[in-house]
Amino acid sequence: MKIDNKKFYAASLKKYGKTAQGLHWNSPEAQKIRFQQLRHLLPETISHYTMIDAGCGFGDFYLYLQEYGSLPAQYIGLDCMETMVLEARKRTSCDIFQCDILRDPLKKADIYCCSGAMNILDPFETQLFIRRCYDAARFGFVFNVLWGERDDLVYNYMHIDTIEAIAKTLNATCKITTGYLEHDMSVALYKREELD
Repeated sequence: MKIDNKKFYAASLKKYGKTAQGLHWNSPEAQKIRFQQLRHLLPETISHYTMIDAGCGFGDFYLYLQEYGSLPAQYIGLDCMETMVLEARKRTSCDIFQCDILRDPLKKADIYCCSGAMNILDPFETQLFIRRCYDAARFGFVFNVLWGERDDLVYNYMHIDTIEAIAKTLNATCKITTGYLEHDMSVALYKREELD
């Protein structure tokens, strides 16, 4: 059964408000752990890179980077839901645009990142999302997804060998981290070995 992305998040936002739970994170702590993993996969110094956050939600990854003094030269957020776009603009004061990553033209940036936005896409959509963000990035795409053998009617669990196969077709250098949260993996697909 195909999940309607907008209805899925609209129902959650109505129930939990503009919070981590409203974005389907288990907790603010789990969200922060995922952000830490993404940050480890980014260049040590990101202040001279442009970054696009695909499926940015409320701009929480930007706020995390800001809190730790690790902002890119330019941050742009993309999200398919107007509610999230408007809230992210307020919270970050950055350029945030409404965009369907699977269909709309994507702006170029040094690095694309994504935290959690692919979790309810089907396998085909997930691979398309990854390919489109990777193609729009000059240096690479860093993201997290659910992983494991679980068969779920709502969430999309990917396999490590699937990610490695995608990396191979893209001729990308692939780095994967697991073990920080159950059923979660963070991935970097680099177009060149070192970004710094």
